[in-house]
Amino acid sequence: MQVLVTYDVSTETPEGRRRLQKVAQQCKNFGQRVQKSVFECTVDELHFERLVRALTAIIHREEDSLRIYRLMEPLEKYVQVYGWDKKVDFEKPLII
Repeated sequence: MQVLVTYDVSTETPEGRRRLQKVAQQCKNFGQRVQKSVFECTVDELHFERLVRALTAIIHREEDSLRIYRLMEPLEKYVQVYGWDKKVDFEKPLII
């Protein structure tokens, strides 16, 4: 399944800045960054649950926001990108 992970972590304190880095690192473990606080991830149910558990263990619920959206497939039909697209298509060859 394709999911979109978005987050807004309070960085007013050193602890908040560390949380921000931890959230970003966890997201990198499951997908690819498409904007500063937005990741697209391709996961199965098991990895989806691991992702949610990892992120909810990091964030501070009173200060931070985490949103995870399941994307409908086929993505070409439901996702529109305008401007420069940083996304890597892992279904195509990575080396030519």
